[in-house]
This record gives sequence, structure tokens and C-alpha cells, in this order.
Amino acid sequence: MKADSFDFGASLKELEAITTWFEGDNIDLDEGLVKFERGMELATKLKAHLAETQNRVEKIKVKFDGPGQIQTESSTSADGPQLF
Repeated sequence: MKADSFDFGASLKELEAITTWFEGDNIDLDEGLVKFERGMELATKLKAHLAETQNRVEKIKVKFDGPGQIQTESSTSADGPQLF
């Protein structure tokens, strides 16, 4: 799933509309089954997108953590780690 091909906001609104429909008084069983399946599809896609976004945030945080947080072989010496 590509980030640009998935509209998170529209999917969330659609899922909210389905939830609101189920909270109503006049529920048709057959229509409810179709809506339930669509809701499950949306929920699965939304969760996957959130997990992907969380992973990206974690990678960005690691990338921009303060200096000296990540050591490489070339950044250590007998006197200890070198920051630059």
C-alpha cells in the first residue's frame, strides 16, 4: 500500500459513517452485513497505515537524535568515543 494511494482522512470518515449507521434504530440485516465487511476492510487499512506511519516516525527520531547517540567503529578510540 503506497502512502499516496491511500486517503486516511476519507477512509476514517467512511468508517465513522458506518459506525453511525449501526448506532441508528433502523438496521437492515443484509445491508448491515455489507457495511460490517466494508468497515472491517477500512479498519484493517487504517491500522496498517498507522503502523507504517509509526515506523517512519521512529526512523526519523533515530535519524535526528542528538549527536553521540549512535556510535560507529570509526567514532571510537582508546580514549573513548569521539563525537566528531
